[in-house]
Amino acid sequence: MDDRVSPTELPCLQPLPDGSLLLRLHVQPRAAANGLAGLQGDLLKLRLTTPPVDGKANQAVVAYLAKLFHLPKSALTIKSGHQSRSKTVRITGTDSRLLCALLAALLADGKP
Repeated sequence: MDDRVSPTELPCLQPLPDGSLLLRLHVQPRAAANGLAGLQGDLLKLRLTTPPVDGKANQAVVAYLAKLFHLPKSALTIKSGHQSRSKTVRITGTDSRLLCALLAALLADGKP
């Protein structure tokens, strides 16, 4: 994996001065399977089988991304879009370049 990828090379990622990242998502609930579906404009499209009922889809977003990025769930916080398909997730406790490289590799491979 190439750790020289900059967060600015992926439009869905925004580095913050404190070292954390903002990840902008378009979430498709009630999908056939969980997984990444590439970029949709400047948003990362995430498909989830979970329905958007009682915050279950938000919990599924955090759980899926935590597993995908090998981070504890506590490192991810939904900052905006709690009741919307467009969400912004704040990611802390990781090297932004490594996370960006991982995401770029996943998108290039087309595998979740």
